[in-house]
Amino acid sequence: MHRFPIRVYYEDTDMAGIVYYANYLRFIERARSDWVREAGIDQLTMKAQGVVFAVRRVEADYLLPAVFDDQLEVYTTISQMTPARMIMAQKVWRGDTLLFQAEVTIVCIGAGGKPARLPAELRLLPVTRPT
Repeated sequence: MHRFPIRVYYEDTDMAGIVYYANYLRFIERARSDWVREAGIDQLTMKAQGVVFAVRRVEADYLLPAVFDDQLEVYTTISQMTPARMIMAQKVWRGDTLLFQAEVTIVCIGAGGKPARLPAELRLLPVTRPT
């Protein structure tokens, strides 16, 4: 499981003073990018080889609001993996309180937007069944 801390800044909030719903997608994207880096996958090298990651699907549940200056943590795990796609479970917590959760399907695309296999080193990572 990968853990990524996030601080809520004023710019992350809407007129009601809560985190704007689309910013949760930004938070989990940052966490995934950090996770990929920590897994030893160089996305710039992938891009130079003509392959990039793409989000194919997101299913999100907004449970409770975060507000200015909250300290959040994004937890990321791989819940399913095939040679062509990876499904990641991501949860945003404030302390012991779950605020947001998403299931994100990641694929790779190559030249002309055609499907490509996930990198071999990624396919070797452990899959964790969601709880």
